[in-house]
Amino acid sequence: MTTMKKFCAFLRGVNVKGTNMKMVDVCKVFSDAGMNNVSSVLASGNILFQSDKDPLDLKNILEKAMSDHFSYEAFLFIKSEEEINEIFKNDPFPAIENFHNYVFLGSEKVEETLLEEFEKAKKEEGEQGKIVNNIFYWQVPKGQTLDSTFGKVLGRKSLKDKMTSRNVNTFEKIIKKF
Repeated sequence: MTTMKKFCAFLRGVNVKGTNMKMVDVCKVFSDAGMNNVSSVLASGNILFQSDKDPLDLKNILEKAMSDHFSYEAFLFIKSEEEINEIFKNDPFPAIENFHNYVFLGSEKVEETLLEEFEKAKKEEGEQGKIVNNIFYWQVPKGQTLDSTFGKVLGRKSLKDKMTSRNVNTFEKIIKKF
């Protein structure tokens, strides 16, 4: 018998710019697609579930199920419980008052593109970016997330289709719910 593993699917572009969906509906799509013990964390598209399938199969199955159900082009990134714990543990930036720490999940090598764009961008005071184990981490002063030079780069369509980001606090909430 194969063992069930715990995963989190990070949906891109949920409940922003007209792509509105209730997490209860998303959870039902996941359950209908054969996932077990499905639940959500926050309303930003973080879906916890269990499956015995491998992450690549899960990505294909779930993107198709989401696209069919919600009539949009679904993008999601799947990480196992172990990977999420590693990503959280590897955050190179300490929590600092008045700063946000973000984690970027994306397609292969997107972290290199992000670092390249970050290095070219004009920095806010205290703003930092770094890759650890193929994950791009970004620390930015609160209130500057969208206004910083790098924040504006993140809105480019060429990048948006390749990655999604979450505040590191979201990872903490996900870990607690596993």
